Amino acid sequence: MKKNWLLLSVIFAVMFVLVACNKDGKDAAKTDDGKKDNPEQAEETKVDTTSLPMEITNDGDVIKGGTLKVGLVVDTPFKGVFSWELYDDNPDSEIMKYATNSLFATDGDFLVTDEGIAKLDVDKDNKKAKITIQGDVKWSDGQPLTADDLIYPYEIIGHPDYEGVRYDDDFQNIVGAQEYHDGKAKTISGIKKIDEKSIEITFKKVSPAIYAVGDGLWGYAAPKHQLESIPVKDLISSDAVRKNPVTLGAFKFDKIKNGESVQLVANEYYYKGKPKVDKVVIEVVPSSSIGEAMKTGKYDIATSFPTNQYDSLKSLSNIAILGRPELAYSYIGFKVGKYDKANRKNIFNEKSKMNDVNLRQAIGYAMDIESVGEKFYQGLRVRANSLIPPVFASYYDGTLEGYKYDPEKAKELLDKAGYKDTDGDGIREDKDGKKFTIRLAAMSGSDTDEAIVEYYRQNWKEVGLNVELTTGRLIEFNSFYDKVKADDPEIDMFMAAWGTGTNPSPIGLYSESAEFNMSRFVSPELTKMLENIDSAEAMDPKYRSEAFRTWQEYMSETATTIPTLFRTEIIPVNKRVKNYNVDYANDTQDNLQTIELTADAPLK
Repeated sequence: MKKNWLLLSVIFAVMFVLVACNKDGKDAAKTDDGKKDNPEQAEETKVDTTSLPMEITNDGDVIKGGTLKVGLVVDTPFKGVFSWELYDDNPDSEIMKYATNSLFATDGDFLVTDEGIAKLDVDKDNKKAKITIQGDVKWSDGQPLTADDLIYPYEIIGHPDYEGVRYDDDFQNIVGAQEYHDGKAKTISGIKKIDEKSIEITFKKVSPAIYAVGDGLWGYAAPKHQLESIPVKDLISSDAVRKNPVTLGAFKFDKIKNGESVQLVANEYYYKGKPKVDKVVIEVVPSSSIGEAMKTGKYDIATSFPTNQYDSLKSLSNIAILGRPELAYSYIGFKVGKYDKANRKNIFNEKSKMNDVNLRQAIGYAMDIESVGEKFYQGLRVRANSLIPPVFASYYDGTLEGYKYDPEKAKELLDKAGYKDTDGDGIREDKDGKKFTIRLAAMSGSDTDEAIVEYYRQNWKEVGLNVELTTGRLIEFNSFYDKVKADDPEIDMFMAAWGTGTNPSPIGLYSESAEFNMSRFVSPELTKMLENIDSAEAMDPKYRSEAFRTWQEYMSETATTIPTLFRTEIIPVNKRVKNYNVDYANDTQDNLQTIELTADAPLK
């Protein structure tokens, strides 16, 4: 009962701050139906996630053409880096989904099929893959897709001047990639053009990951005819990336208002046929406003939706609510090293402030994640026990206990580690008896984000840990990741989330050279485990499943990254939309050309 009263007190305290700071004097902590965000109400209306459909069915007569209106749900301007090789945050990728296409189609298990732009043939014995363009595919400017366009993204990512995040251990699995990156070769020796429509790639090893577009295989083409005259170091600031990208998707870029909106028009050269909708307009909308915007018919689709606002949607007659397990997890990460950009690798620091496994585990056990999932998210988010989401059923380890709420165990671990309250003020000092403060970086977002962070801070205070916010407040999205990626010395730990993509392999997030490994933890044991997951031996499903399990257990024990929440993705769609499906086995992203509208404007 104590934890529920603590949760209520934190919520009401933050609600007071939100109301006081709301410039128009309205109660910003209320949901759209006028009810306050009471955690007990949320628990009573826990969502049955199994009942959420994945497709909107609509039998209405369709109009010709029309404009699909999309709300890009983000609390900061988008960066506008429209290149799969160069982008590094989710808002840009959400926009690119409407204008680009992966080379490979995948099935419900996220494995490559023969139904995409290109066909993949793997010769595992000789460690080679052949990629062949199927049919006469054209870019959005009418130029044909060629083998040169398949090779060019590898030349971008591997280039010595490339400063993006995708030159990692996985990419270096391509024969000759490292020599090319180090300036010792002018080409990547392991990539060869066979003819105008096919290429061959030779790898150091081939594992099951290749069938999920892993092992260094890249899933996109790059328009060499548009990009080759631009130095790689200048690509990210070029008009070809920022203003007039040439793409392969159902829609092509028409107008871009930096950080605010994008207008796309139907691509008459799309390989699956010209879309039935004339335009797509994508606009930035704050997470706090998207519920009202969907209610009033401002948008047809929201790219994401805050699950703590589910109540504002469920009774709306103009909205269909789709749902699916999200390829993502929330986590808390601990800074235990630095990223050496010159040598492109993570450097673990054994003397770092947070390099105490008992301290990290105690922080995990002190977090009442269960209550947060139930009270704030109505069961749409649940406590995570692993760094592999359950949607990857073959590899997810459901037997892991993870970090259940256990403040007494947290206290025992802190005592064991030597963090004790030596002056009787209720706050523990460090091992030398000096004042001990942990600095936490967390992102701003919906109205309840602050309440959740404050609740966790109270959890940690209950076990004697003083946790203060980096900068003294929640940090907006872009600034947050800038600070975390730069290993800002004011950050000891951080709360974030990963979208895993369709390849469950963790090498791109946790390897020695992965810039996305933002905790900066590396060890010989970890490196070996990651290699085992994507090894030739892992072609045996039982071997790979066991390798995944070993890695999950190791990461849980070392606790440098503690998973907090698994998510159910809520996707509100206006009922004038027809032929929209979010099932991973039939994702609309690859079938945008089939979307139709039954009215001139979104229904209200």
